[in-house]
Amino acid sequence: MSTTVNAASASPPQGGFRRLWRVLRQLFHEVVGAVFAVLALGWVNAAFRAWTRDVSRWLVAIAIAMAGLLVFFAVSSFRHARKL
Repeated sequence: MSTTVNAASASPPQGGFRRLWRVLRQLFHEVVGAVFAVLALGWVNAAFRAWTRDVSRWLVAIAIAMAGLLVFFAVSSFRHARKL
């Protein structure tokens, strides 16, 4: 019974250009996710360096918030690439 459900829900075979476009979109989202992850690491590094140099706490909080935002973008981009 489960094989008929899987066969009915399977998408039809894609043509050459549609398959290429899907692969390029997935690659784009993965690269953008990786760039956001690297930028998040840079902001975490900046927050850590500011913390060890006794910089104002609100500057450290801004750096951590920015790193968190970039991590969110990276995760959402990787999830979008996986859905394609």
